Amino acid sequence: MADELTVVPGVEDLLALGEVRRLAESGLWEVVVVDCGPTAETLRLLGLPEALSTYLERLFPAHRRSVRGLISGLAAGRDAQPAWDRAVAALDGLAGQLQGLHRLLADQDTTSIRLVLTPERVVAAETRRTLTALALYGLRVDGLVANRLMPEAPSSLRGPAGRWLRERHTEQRAVLAGLEALPVPLRVAEHTSAEPTGLPALRELAAALYGAEDPAAPADAPAAPLLQVNRTAGSGTSPDSAFDLVLRLPGVASGPVDLVRLDDELAVTTGGTRRMIALPSVLRRCTVTDAHVAGDDLRVAFVPDPAVWLR
Repeated sequence: MADELTVVPGVEDLLALGEVRRLAESGLWEVVVVDCGPTAETLRLLGLPEALSTYLERLFPAHRRSVRGLISGLAAGRDAQPAWDRAVAALDGLAGQLQGLHRLLADQDTTSIRLVLTPERVVAAETRRTLTALALYGLRVDGLVANRLMPEAPSSLRGPAGRWLRERHTEQRAVLAGLEALPVPLRVAEHTSAEPTGLPALRELAAALYGAEDPAAPADAPAAPLLQVNRTAGSGTSPDSAFDLVLRLPGVASGPVDLVRLDDELAVTTGGTRRMIALPSVLRRCTVTDAHVAGDDLRVAFVPDPAVWLR
């Protein structure tokens, strides 16, 4: 019921994402632009579909939903069957909606995520953490826009104003140099005396940022997959086999990383974001021996667990 649904935490964000998906799939628009809020809120918004889908699957797995109604109907009689059918249909519909939202957000051919920031050290550090957190969710950032870049002071400008402008410009350039090292294209918007309000001002800003390029064009090359498994020793079912689980997380080297093995999942926490990653079947029969960060990769080493390896 609608009045019951509104008290569920996160339902407003979920409905907002559902509306974005409806507009994107309506065919009425060439591009749908969503101006997101602060970083923490945006991360919760973008991670919500997968998080809720995971909770739903844990509490009421699909295979249980498929038989629960039938079993209950046989036990309680035919009068109970329609109620169970409606409940199971509602859960299946919710699961389908959540999966569809996550596919939309993670589809690199149709969805672009771009971060807008001011060239300041604290903001740049937050941007690096955001890149890592989004990558942990399997979402790719394909562009950075550094806004409000101060112009270089002319040599004729003296006094406190000239000194402040030169120091500010130098500091911003140092921040931009650090951002250029990230594996994401960086564009710069100069600081203007007035807000870019109205179509003429927006066209001028667009020309400065993108020139003749299409701002909505997809990335030239697909991003590397979030997760890869590499065999580093042995072959087949050899007990001396060894494997590396590689998680591609841009910016992961700049912050602390916490790893916990929970049964058949690996809990990864970085940049204030935690995600449960289901281990591939071969690694479920292995134990973790080492983990380290190499560039933008988080590498976790596995070797077979003799107790379950050949089961």
